[in-house]
Amino acid sequence: MKVKFWGVRGSIASPGPKTVRYGGNTTCIEIRTDNNELIILDAGTGIFPLSQTLLAELPVTANVLITHSHWDHIQGLPFFIPNFIPGNTLRLHGCFDPVSGKGIEQVMAVQLQYSYFPVREAEMKARIEYVTLMPDQPVQVGSATVTPCLLNHPVINFGYRIECNGKSVFFTGDHEPPYNIYEPGDEAYDEYQMFMEEKEQSIQDAIRGVDVYIADSSYTDAEYPAKKGWGHGTFSSSIASAHGAGAKLLFCTHHEPTRSDDALEAAFAEALSTNAALTKDMDIRLAREGDVYEF
Repeated sequence: MKVKFWGVRGSIASPGPKTVRYGGNTTCIEIRTDNNELIILDAGTGIFPLSQTLLAELPVTANVLITHSHWDHIQGLPFFIPNFIPGNTLRLHGCFDPVSGKGIEQVMAVQLQYSYFPVREAEMKARIEYVTLMPDQPVQVGSATVTPCLLNHPVINFGYRIECNGKSVFFTGDHEPPYNIYEPGDEAYDEYQMFMEEKEQSIQDAIRGVDVYIADSSYTDAEYPAKKGWGHGTFSSSIASAHGAGAKLLFCTHHEPTRSDDALEAAFAEALSTNAALTKDMDIRLAREGDVYEF
């Protein structure tokens, strides 16, 4: 399998001289199976440069797995160039939204309203298909098995485990480790704590033994208390999760958009030092736009 990063920033694209080394595009990751089948994890602004490379291999069938519908994970979809070319297929996978009562089709429908984008879905030349997924229910995407896992974010967010020929990748999308919303001593604390521990265990089981673990590592330990409840992890929480699940390689991603490349490297180095007891035998890297990992 091959993993290539096209967007590694979180929340908003942040191009400029201070983000040149790691890149300023929002989340998009290309996965290629051993049969060269194309799976795309999220459709942030990074999907636009990815789509330009696909023009060399038309016709394209792109299986896009959307973790959740927040803007930085979907905003590149209207600019996915193969959508405008006959013979291509965009197959969009994602969750059912209990708030709107709609499936993943709303991601395109909302963005392509005429008030916000000049080309309507009916005018696009590619075939566009929608696949609404359910938690823990595997689906087959070519030769790969994709299993959605419900994670913790202010909207429904799927992490995805992708398995093919004995190889595996897990991507969290946006994820904050579950925590108890009650204070110790509150009547509901013990019951909720049991629920949180069960949830955390189910997430660890979904990640267990994965070859490549790509995790939301937005914040430092010092930043997290002010961001609690925003739905994002820390370097430390990602390292702990990777260690607990026995992941072979951890990529830290969803880099804070205000953090320069220099500051990002400093925060990463501090996290490795703080968690030295866990990182001794681990392979941990900062996700970088353009990096490719094959295994």
